[in-house]
Amino acid sequence: MNNLLETGLAFYRAKRYEKALDYFTSLDVDPAEYPDLAYYLGLCYTKLEKYDEALLYLEQVVTNHDDFLHIYQCRMVLGYIYNVTGRYRLAEFEMRELLDAGFESPQVYSTLGFALFSQGKTDISLDYYRKALDLEPGNSNALNSVGYTMVELDQELPEATDNIRKALEARPEHAAYLDSLGWALFKMGRIREARRILGRAYDLSKGNRVIASHLRKVIDEEGEEES
Repeated sequence: MNNLLETGLAFYRAKRYEKALDYFTSLDVDPAEYPDLAYYLGLCYTKLEKYDEALLYLEQVVTNHDDFLHIYQCRMVLGYIYNVTGRYRLAEFEMRELLDAGFESPQVYSTLGFALFSQGKTDISLDYYRKALDLEPGNSNALNSVGYTMVELDQELPEATDNIRKALEARPEHAAYLDSLGWALFKMGRIREARRILGRAYDLSKGNRVIASHLRKVIDEEGEEES
C-alpha cells in the first residue's frame, strides 16, 4: 500500500496539496479499508481548509487505524479543526482522549487550553497552558498563551508581559503575540505604546477581528484621555 501512495506523498511533501489530493482520490481503493489512504486524504483536505471532508477521513483513521502515532496525529488535527471552526467542546474531547491514552505534549496541552479558554473556562485553561510550558519552557505558543490568559484574568501583568516578550523574541512579527503584548500594555495603562503595537499587529493580521476590537478599545481610551 505504501508504494501505491508514494506518488501522492511526493506531491504532499512538496506542498502541492491539490495534486496530492487528485492522486489519492484517483486510486481504485476504498479509504474505509485502507486507513493510511484515509489518513493522507484527511491531511490534504485539512491543508486545503476543506474541513468537513477532512473530518470524514480523519475520524475513520481514529476508528480503524492500529498505529498509535497516526491516531495521535489525527486527534491533534481533529482538535485543530474543531477549534478553528468553533466546535470547542469537540476539540476538548479529542485532547482529553489523548491525555487519557497517555499522550502528553505541549501541543496537546496548548490545544486543550485554547478549547477551554474559548468556552470561557479561563482559569482552567491557564492550568493547561502552564503544563505545556512545563514540558517545553521555550515554546513560544505556550509562552504567549500563558501571558495572554494572565492578562485576561488581570493576574500578575508584569510576569504576563515577560512571557509574551519571550514569545516575541522567537517570532517578532507574529501578529497574535504582538496583540497579546499590546493588550497587556493597555491593561497596564501604557496607552500610546499599546496603540503602536496593536496597530502593527492589526496590519500583520490583515484585519483580524479580535485584534481590531483591542485596537478600537485602545483608540477609544486614548480619545477619552485627550478630551
